[in-house]
Amino acid sequence: MKARPLGRSGLQVPPLCIGGNVFGWTVDEPTSFKLFDAALEAGLNFIDTADMYSIWARGNQGGESETIIGRWMKARGNRSKVIIATKVGVELSPDQKGLSRTYIRSAADASLRRLQTDYVDLYQSHVDDADTPLEETLDAYAELIRAGKVRAIGASNHGPERLKEALEISARTGLPRYESLQPKYNLYDRGAYEADLEQICRQNGLGVLSYSSLASGFLTGKYRSRQDFGKSPRGYGMGEYLNDRGRRILTALDKVARRHNASPAQVALAWSMARPGLTAPIASATTLDQLKELVAATTLALEASDIEALDRASATRARELEPA
Repeated sequence: MKARPLGRSGLQVPPLCIGGNVFGWTVDEPTSFKLFDAALEAGLNFIDTADMYSIWARGNQGGESETIIGRWMKARGNRSKVIIATKVGVELSPDQKGLSRTYIRSAADASLRRLQTDYVDLYQSHVDDADTPLEETLDAYAELIRAGKVRAIGASNHGPERLKEALEISARTGLPRYESLQPKYNLYDRGAYEADLEQICRQNGLGVLSYSSLASGFLTGKYRSRQDFGKSPRGYGMGEYLNDRGRRILTALDKVARRHNASPAQVALAWSMARPGLTAPIASATTLDQLKELVAATTLALEASDIEALDRASATRARELEPA
């Protein structure tokens, strides 16, 4: 599987990243181990997680995903073969949140303990923290890099102005810069990233790791009506997608999928992987069959006509629907 550079970090990653939010939530530990084993064997050695995964599940307190990943790497002795990205900043408790120097230090050490490793390949600001100066945050990351605890840093859920400001500070001060951005981006959710963030990332050579790459499962095609919402824990969030535009996207996905003897999910991911400047979409699997679909998506080469059809079906503005 051909690797892609992640910004200027020196990291080389596969064209698809395994999403870690399901581990410890909808996927138990034994199944997680099987999925990780199969992913690594297929060449998908890039896993994205966060310290807060999966705090939203009943009985969880955060850190469950990191803990399972750490136990797997320890059991297999394969840390050097895996690229681990994790995140900091989302509130775990009233005194565990944000991007202050003090909190980043303690949160990083906690993540390393759970992951049972002495370094993280990519450490990301999960959400922007307007209450902490960007210089303080970047300087805290500089400490971690000097200590060998972090190889590179990235930003997630940052707006264009704050991302530009962070990059300007890094260029002016010599502090580490964000080498990647993790935005919400998929065939349906295109507007926010394409409006400003895409240009910033491409101009500055940032890697892009898109999350919600299958729109929480909508782009798999399994949610065609409200009667389908009960198919998974995420199903009841499909109402925002099940509209005229969403149905138009599903129709286009179906047509392209039939042409390539593929599934709608594979086509949706292949569209993301073909997007100029996008390093790797992030996608989760809860079964081995789903993982096989992810692997198959990495070898699906869409034609220019396929991409044009998908672009038109997912257009968000009237001018995008006009003939070229």
